Amino acid sequence: MNDRPENPRRRPPTDGLPKTEPLTPSQLRQDAAAKRMLRRLVRGENPPTAPLSIVDRLAGSPYANPMIQVGGVDTSARKTLDFSLHLAETMFRYGAGALEVETSIIAVTAALGLKNIEVDITNQSVAINYAPKDQTPISLLRVVRSWTNNYAGLAKVHRLVTDIVAGGVGRDEAIRRLDEAITSPKPFPRWMVTIAFGVFAAVFVGVLGGGPVSSGIAFVANIGVSLLARQLGRWRVPDFFTTAACSFGVTLTALLLWRFDLTNAPAIVVVGGILLLLPTGRLVSSVQDAINGFPVTAAGRFLSTLLTFGAIVAGIAVAFVMGAMTGMQPISVTQTFPPAYDLWVLVIFIAVAVMAIGITEQTSWELLLPTAGVGVVGYFVLLGAATLGVGDRFSPALAAVVIGLLARVVALKMGAPQLVVAVPAALILLPGLTIFRSMYVLTIEESEILLGAGGMLNAGAIVLGTAAGIVLGDTLARPLTRSLASNERRRARRR
Repeated sequence: MNDRPENPRRRPPTDGLPKTEPLTPSQLRQDAAAKRMLRRLVRGENPPTAPLSIVDRLAGSPYANPMIQVGGVDTSARKTLDFSLHLAETMFRYGAGALEVETSIIAVTAALGLKNIEVDITNQSVAINYAPKDQTPISLLRVVRSWTNNYAGLAKVHRLVTDIVAGGVGRDEAIRRLDEAITSPKPFPRWMVTIAFGVFAAVFVGVLGGGPVSSGIAFVANIGVSLLARQLGRWRVPDFFTTAACSFGVTLTALLLWRFDLTNAPAIVVVGGILLLLPTGRLVSSVQDAINGFPVTAAGRFLSTLLTFGAIVAGIAVAFVMGAMTGMQPISVTQTFPPAYDLWVLVIFIAVAVMAIGITEQTSWELLLPTAGVGVVGYFVLLGAATLGVGDRFSPALAAVVIGLLARVVALKMGAPQLVVAVPAALILLPGLTIFRSMYVLTIEESEILLGAGGMLNAGAIVLGTAAGIVLGDTLARPLTRSLASNERRRARRR
């Protein structure tokens, strides 16, 4: 009798069990494929709690897959970090969004050989933490305290980052080029910017239905507003009161001319004056930051944008109250204005208006005509959507999507960020006339306060829809512009 314990590894006897046929090669392959699919479903390609590599933030941007320079890891990391912070500060000052600033920092530091970088952007500050293994970490912070209109400078910085990522520019050369971009004069002198303010107001009044007299009044009024804003800036007056004073000045001028029968369309004159005061670029950047996951930065910019809108509304309201106290004739805000010119003339007006906006934003010369073309296409989309009965709220948003998409394509071809083309082209979509009418009803016609509040909410919905449409167009264009970004980087390498 065998007293040995049973071996647990020994296979049990198969007597009495049905015999199975061996699997064919095809069945074996199907079984292996099923097991792999099951593992992917249960476990996934990457563990769900694995951290996202910071370089993965470059996916979808023009700086994806940066070329690491031959020198390897930079031994003087502090100089590279200082340069990256200076670059970020410059981009913020010129109006770039938080995502663009972050991707630029990541791309530059990766291309210059620094790993273990963490970037934190919070409203006006940029922080970089560099913590290499077994070394002393470095943490730097830079605060942005001023802003300026310089889209040409922003385009130069964009091209500099592209050249660094392509591997054709070292750190010392990059520092020199950044200093050159900051210290170089703006493309247009101040007198030309002042004239552009007046030209934009004149031609846009024509687009809204005003005649030559109204356009001439708007031209003179906006030049005065531009000079007033410049003088208040020299006196260090806060932006809120500067914007309110400009809004008050153009509204009071229109009311005085209306009282003496020198214009029959004061509302249009006011709209032409306040449209350039609207913080379009800041609003687009804030919506972009909110969508791209920068809530604190977006909240700060939203608050700044809201204060600017409040300043415009306050200036209009004070002018209305003064007009009512002095016995000025009330304005018919329900008056409609049929087109005063043929369609081909309006198209020319739109192109001129967009180029005038570009001059006020200090866009480079070579971008003026392409930006005007994008604006004209957006205007045609706006007219087509209105003809199809899409609605006054959705039509500007649809046109903004097309503008945002085309702006990314044109900007990458011209070596500039999308914002430089999109903001001037989309300014014509903003509801200045609705803002004016709603503010008048809120201030003067107290019995219709609900109507005025509803009009302001409607105007706010159009403004936010336009800003979101630009961001959506930029997102939709990313898969279509990967080859453009690659071509731009190949050209940079050849240089």
